[in-house]
Amino acid sequence: MLHEKRRTFLVLMLFCLTTAFAVAQSFTLQGKVSDKNGNPIEFASVMVPSQGKLAMTNLKGEFKLDLQSSDSVTVRFSMVGYKSKTRTLRRPQGKQTLLIQLSDDNELQEVVVEGKQTQHGTTEELKIDQTKQAPSATGNAVEEMIQTQAGVSTHSELSSQYNVRGGTFDENSVYINNVEVYRPFLVRSGQQEGLSVINADMVERVGFSTGGFEAKYGDKMSSALDITYKRPKRNEGSIALSLLGASGYVGLSGKKITWLNGLRYKTNKLLLGSLDTEGEYDPAFLDYQTYLSWQPNARWQIDFIGNISENHYNFKPQDRETRFGTMENVKSFRVYFDGQEKDIFRTFFGSLSLTNHLTKKTDLSLIASAYSTKEQQRYDIQGQYWLTQTETSENLGVGTYMQHSRDYLKANVQSYKLMLQHRTNQHKIEGAITYKIEKIIENSAEYEYRDSAGYNVPHTGADLNLYYALRAQNRLNANRTEAYLQDTWRFQSKDSIPTLYTLNYGVRFAHWSFNKESIVSPRASLTITPGSNRNLSFRFAAGLYYQAPFYKELRDTTTINGITYAQLNSKIKSQTSIHMLAAMNYRFEMMNRPFKFTAEAYYKALARLIPYSVDNVKVTYYGDNKASGHAMGVDLKLYGEFVPGTDSWLTLSLMNTRMKLNGKSIPLPTDQLYAINLFFTDYFPGSKRWRMSLKLAFADGLPFSAPHKELENNSFRSAAYKRADIGMSYNLFENQDRSKPSIFRNVWLGLDCLNLFGISNVNSYYWITDISGQQYAVPNFLTGRQLNARVLMEF
Repeated sequence: MLHEKRRTFLVLMLFCLTTAFAVAQSFTLQGKVSDKNGNPIEFASVMVPSQGKLAMTNLKGEFKLDLQSSDSVTVRFSMVGYKSKTRTLRRPQGKQTLLIQLSDDNELQEVVVEGKQTQHGTTEELKIDQTKQAPSATGNAVEEMIQTQAGVSTHSELSSQYNVRGGTFDENSVYINNVEVYRPFLVRSGQQEGLSVINADMVERVGFSTGGFEAKYGDKMSSALDITYKRPKRNEGSIALSLLGASGYVGLSGKKITWLNGLRYKTNKLLLGSLDTEGEYDPAFLDYQTYLSWQPNARWQIDFIGNISENHYNFKPQDRETRFGTMENVKSFRVYFDGQEKDIFRTFFGSLSLTNHLTKKTDLSLIASAYSTKEQQRYDIQGQYWLTQTETSENLGVGTYMQHSRDYLKANVQSYKLMLQHRTNQHKIEGAITYKIEKIIENSAEYEYRDSAGYNVPHTGADLNLYYALRAQNRLNANRTEAYLQDTWRFQSKDSIPTLYTLNYGVRFAHWSFNKESIVSPRASLTITPGSNRNLSFRFAAGLYYQAPFYKELRDTTTINGITYAQLNSKIKSQTSIHMLAAMNYRFEMMNRPFKFTAEAYYKALARLIPYSVDNVKVTYYGDNKASGHAMGVDLKLYGEFVPGTDSWLTLSLMNTRMKLNGKSIPLPTDQLYAINLFFTDYFPGSKRWRMSLKLAFADGLPFSAPHKELENNSFRSAAYKRADIGMSYNLFENQDRSKPSIFRNVWLGLDCLNLFGISNVNSYYWITDISGQQYAVPNFLTGRQLNARVLMEF
């Protein structure tokens, strides 16, 4: 009996000692993961490989793990887009707290890669550093990058404008440092377009949304482009030279002040020389921008942005010969010209922002801005033409035409904005009220006279009529009031591995004094990231969006005695679009390289549409709300390291649009059934000094009809747009780590081949009408194959 009690006592003692030893050998590891600026990194992995334990950081960047102690416990912290870190703990016990800071994976190279950050809303962050050295026909790196995204299309390499999911060029809002910016009004062709208002050298962040965007973005129906200029942390600069222009950039950094300066010059004379129309092209586009930021103390910050743009387009055409048709039916269109065109687009833009950091989490900003443009478009061009059937030498049409224009426009827009931002652990609340003063003066006179085989067209037998004539003398003086309030709320479920939610919801209000219209725009989006797979997320968004009318949409026309008069329609209303979209993001690794796949389906119900026609980049509106319709489609994008150490993407867009006008269902003028874009980068094997960039575009053609005809007659569709641009860059001098005694960080030499395959793309037509009324659509081909050499010096 005594022996049995002793044995029981020994077993109990052994159990207690074992339990105590086990408790002593376990410990709790907790902490927080943040970036170099102290911002929490969510979804970061905290892994102990030896114990098979894994945790993910929450919305605050915090984590917690229960682990077994040993002589050493190695913990690995990682997140896509950041450099991994490893910490080794020696005989840990009790509670251990680690504060981990991860640096950008590309910090040393100063290249931040688009798409590596987790997307929580409908705005995707894009980075342009790798596209700056891509082959470019416009020199506008930001817009050319946007044109390669899913849901975005363009049909002219000479233009920086773009269509988004069936919308017009005018349906895309652009912001620079919380200020909405504008484009010139009278531009009618890509040849006239100068430099974009966005200077890529000065950009730090690019946010882009193709639909379902937040309430803080203005009253446009298609997209929102949000640009943030940088405040450099050290002195830097660059000089770029090419056959298509030049640019210089200097960024100065001090303890309390930063100052950016950018000067750009562009001439597309070389490209225009590859067009069918030969002559003296003399385009010259000059742009200067400055961004000054002063922070006298921790509470106050003053920012100033200034922009001066002077764009001239001078052209004296000489002759043109265009062959078109099929292999068995070739027509030749030959023209001899007389006359010239002189256009000027002079723009001034400035903004002044005063920000008070009321607390660490609350900011109050007062932003004043002014935009002024003076535009004139003048041409008198006469052409004598012959349209011939080449197989039989039969003259299909012989005649003369005369085009005349005296278009003058002055516009001034002043804006005053009061904005409040407040952040908490789970909420980011933002609201603002804006007051705008809009003044526009227009004086326009245009006409076109046509003569075919000695007869005036249109021919009545009694009258001498112009083919087309327009007169416009308009004044706009209006005020616009805008306000919005939105909240981004991040929360999670109570599961052991929680599901994360990001809900953005808000409302926007606007009132315009010209048409006495008030509009209210509610918007919301929800992103869900399952706890079971943090690499997978789902997004849903819906909202009521308006296209608030501005000057172009207002111009209603009336024809009297063969002359069309354009007047402003004060009864016009905002176009409406109800956005509904569902999307999925999936991040994965393949061949030990990171990739991201995005799929998005959308439907837009359109009402109170103002019908329009598109000729090159000129959009002409009916000036009245006459139609309704829809746009729907699917956008797919695969982004990742197709080649190790480089970033590429492939996009596919499928779309269907319809518009009901005067009882007839027709496609929208921007209807594009499909579009495929590829941006691909690669290095030569064994050397990263040589880099290749390839851009491919293949997009369905757009509907079209004869000019000055009813839109319902859009019964034709142009040929598909196909283009390939390739560029080679060589890093002649590399000093990124500053190990060499030189002011230069990099010196790059580049050679581009634009339109590699010499494909003749079409984005507009010239129509020939003979005396019998027969019409012929003569294609206006875009640029041919062209080489461009460039040099980039970074210091």
